[in-house]
Amino acid sequence: MTERTTPGTTPPTRDKGFDLAALLAERGGERYELHTAYLNHQLPRMLRTIGFDKVYERAEGAYFWDAEGNDYLDMLAGFGVMGLGRHHPVVRKALHDVLDASLADLTRFDCQPLPGLLAEKLLTHSPHLDRVFFGNSGTEAVETALKFARYATGKPRILYCSHAFHGLTTGSLSVNGEDGFRDGFAPLLPDTAIEMGDLDALERELRRGDVAGFVVEPIQGKGVYATPPGFLRAAQELLRRHKALLIADEVQTGLGRTGDFYAYQHEEGVEPDLVCVAKALSGGYVPVGATLGKDWIFKKVYSSMDRVLVHSASFGSNAQAMAAGLAVLSVIEDEQIVANARATGDLLRSRLAALVDRYELLSEVRGRGLMIGIEFGRPTSIGLRSRWAMLQKARKGLFAQMVVVPLLQRHRILTQVSGDHLEVIKLIPPLTIGEREVDRFVTAFTAVMDDAHGGGGLMWDFGRTLVKQAITNR
Repeated sequence: MTERTTPGTTPPTRDKGFDLAALLAERGGERYELHTAYLNHQLPRMLRTIGFDKVYERAEGAYFWDAEGNDYLDMLAGFGVMGLGRHHPVVRKALHDVLDASLADLTRFDCQPLPGLLAEKLLTHSPHLDRVFFGNSGTEAVETALKFARYATGKPRILYCSHAFHGLTTGSLSVNGEDGFRDGFAPLLPDTAIEMGDLDALERELRRGDVAGFVVEPIQGKGVYATPPGFLRAAQELLRRHKALLIADEVQTGLGRTGDFYAYQHEEGVEPDLVCVAKALSGGYVPVGATLGKDWIFKKVYSSMDRVLVHSASFGSNAQAMAAGLAVLSVIEDEQIVANARATGDLLRSRLAALVDRYELLSEVRGRGLMIGIEFGRPTSIGLRSRWAMLQKARKGLFAQMVVVPLLQRHRILTQVSGDHLEVIKLIPPLTIGEREVDRFVTAFTAVMDDAHGGGGLMWDFGRTLVKQAITNR
């Protein structure tokens, strides 16, 4: 084996070919240094600040393991990507099979069977939709929907909800309701935000006659806020009246996350014109995004042979992604994943909600299925109120971070806050978890809440550290 190097020097030369195992054995320990030198240098800095600079050696299902063999419960699922957990054997086998098949993939000038089979399978869960475009990510799925809506309607403007998250490429960033992501990237597309649930604002914008569509998350990932009952159906009626399209962003909520295959299906009679999915469709292996839509929309976009490539993706519909997607949908059906997400989510949410009256710092537990938001709020007792005020003055969201850190450090449970400046933790674990994982999380969360309400100890010491860091970063 050649001599080890450090970032910034010439990598070692190996005698024979490429050996992934040898490369990781030789240089895997440099992971944080490599990120600091060559990637987003703020990521390792942030991880070290909050004590998340762990080294995970392997993963399976809903668990990670470190080098000492300690297990960590994953309640984040890669922000929803790992819907089936990590390394599901069915998805893993499908990828081995598709590689072993040596398919003539991505010739660009033939029609391979796997994209058609995956589209057919996806559409069985949205029988009012007819066609699918495959890209590589959730933001691409949203970009496709924006382009298709504009072209199909001949109108330029898209409406979206305040605090929405639809992606970070320029088009999807234009319908991102969080200023922190938008700042410094102008000019963006001239799209317009409305408050979620505000039908009057929706109708007012539609009356201007230039709206192509309204893109909405049935449950917002930032804060875990669901659309009010009846809102999607009423919005759909307004949009149809004004010849505009309803676009459901199901990138995080789709494929069983909320206890229905799609979150919009929770509300009877809602049939979006375009639906965006990604994340869990990948099986956690191969990036994939999909935009499902009505036949007339696709036929208008692809109106002639001259327009056959008017919207495409170089790696879209690749065989590995299609195989992973087919395997994922098979597992969802065979293992009753949607029903498990509903039942396990109801159990977890009810057990957490029962703690609201017990802890004054715990404000609300909300969500559907295995997409749950735990919100913290201003306490009533004088001692806790002063500590809360200290954190809020420094930076809103620090208390939620104070909860996330001991969950990992003391209880080996990975969670994260639901968004910047929010006192909300979002739970989006693999959809395969059960009562054992619910017990482990609730027990750990109760211990952390007991500590927080004890008025002192390591948790509040860490809070003071976060306050100093927040002040330093201003």
